[in-house]
Amino acid sequence: MRRPLRRRTQRGLPLRAVAPNAVTALALCFGLTGIRYAISAEWETAVTMIMIAGVLDGLDGTVARLVRGESRFGAELDSLSDAISFGVSPALILYLWSLRGIPRVGWLVALVFAVFCALRLARFNANIDVSEQPHKSAGFLTGIPAPAGAGLAMLPIYVSFVSDAAFLRSPWLVVPWVGFIASLMVSSVATFSWSSLKLRHHIRFEAIVVVVLLGAALISAPWHTLSVICVGYLATIPFSIRSYGRVRRLRGTPAAEAQPLSSPPDEPVPEAGDH
Repeated sequence: MRRPLRRRTQRGLPLRAVAPNAVTALALCFGLTGIRYAISAEWETAVTMIMIAGVLDGLDGTVARLVRGESRFGAELDSLSDAISFGVSPALILYLWSLRGIPRVGWLVALVFAVFCALRLARFNANIDVSEQPHKSAGFLTGIPAPAGAGLAMLPIYVSFVSDAAFLRSPWLVVPWVGFIASLMVSSVATFSWSSLKLRHHIRFEAIVVVVLLGAALISAPWHTLSVICVGYLATIPFSIRSYGRVRRLRGTPAAEAQPLSSPPDEPVPEAGDH
């Protein structure tokens, strides 16, 4: 007598999920390698490793959507990678570059930055399935994302590559700066989300020109360009706060009670930079 066929229970990750997870793992490798170069005092290479990790972090979500490889495992791996690449690694680089000049206070600030980055990511994961997210439903982020926080925290290093001013490496300058950026990561400040920005039809060509010029500037003068990008990003925060305030007034409800315009996606795959 022939036994009835039993359906095999699907276990593990599907093959299509390997590609985005491999990109995430590669970003983690670059983030950790930044620490290796910081120990050797190769500061430009160390910072470059963090920048490459940031680019890869922006690609893994896109790759996951292209191959339909979204998974809870990928979302958790992405958060772990971000906590190390944009929290632990920049904190150690900054400590070895400047903060160890005042070991006790410097290490405390490095710890605060790394822990605040992890707290931000934990808050992000905890809110994935929450239906009421006023900032997200309005097209904003809550606080600055982890990759942006890492890039902003290392702004004194970029400027030091351009200028030989010794005061830029002073821990008394770097300590309040790193503390300020760490507080922005865990703050409730509304910031612009790249995924919510829409280009009008008549300015798409101009946008391509700007992207090309930006890419050329990053190749020819990377540290000047990164410094300008960081200052420009910080300059957008007052405008994002005002824009969100306008949205909140249009809704006619307090921020804590605002109803979302749309429900979050079923799969916890973050957009590039949402973390």
